Amino acid sequence: MQVRSIFISDVHLGTRACQADRLLDFLRDYESEKLFLIGDIIDFWSMNRGIHWTPAQNTVVQKVLRRARHGQQVMLIPGNHDEAMREYNGLSCGDIEVRLEHVHVAADGKRYLLLHGDEFDQVTRYHRWLAVIGDVGYSLLVRLNTALSRLRRLLRRPGYWSLAAMPRPASSAPSLSFSTSRTP
Repeated sequence: MQVRSIFISDVHLGTRACQADRLLDFLRDYESEKLFLIGDIIDFWSMNRGIHWTPAQNTVVQKVLRRARHGQQVMLIPGNHDEAMREYNGLSCGDIEVRLEHVHVAADGKRYLLLHGDEFDQVTRYHRWLAVIGDVGYSLLVRLNTALSRLRRLLRRPGYWSLAAMPRPASSAPSLSFSTSRTP
């Protein structure tokens, strides 16, 4: 499907939480004249602690670069996790224009200011240490969630927790029976 503009943010390439496969499905389904990448596309913060880069994440980068090479306007507006790109404001990197902000004019003439919201976050701007601690905590929660999801899927497998498959203990306990008859 062809659309005029696509806006994508908070992809966090380089992390375990990145859902690159889902993004690839979206990019395969939608073509556009303009592609706006609005912050936290590559997560340099998390990558300082360890890189988790999958083939799907690599394909996302290749697909975006290919779109830019083939004439689609691609603009990167950095966020806090990819803030290192802010020093390249006004430059083009591989046919991708880097801007701190941009005014997008919609088809109906309405104007929208595009920027990443971290500029209004007091913790990110003035207490970076606290933001980094929060990011580390978030990364730990993502790992815990991944492990719990894996365990939950394992326990849901047919027959894994089937009561019929479990041996019954031999006991002499009397069985209970219920009656539905009424007495006046």
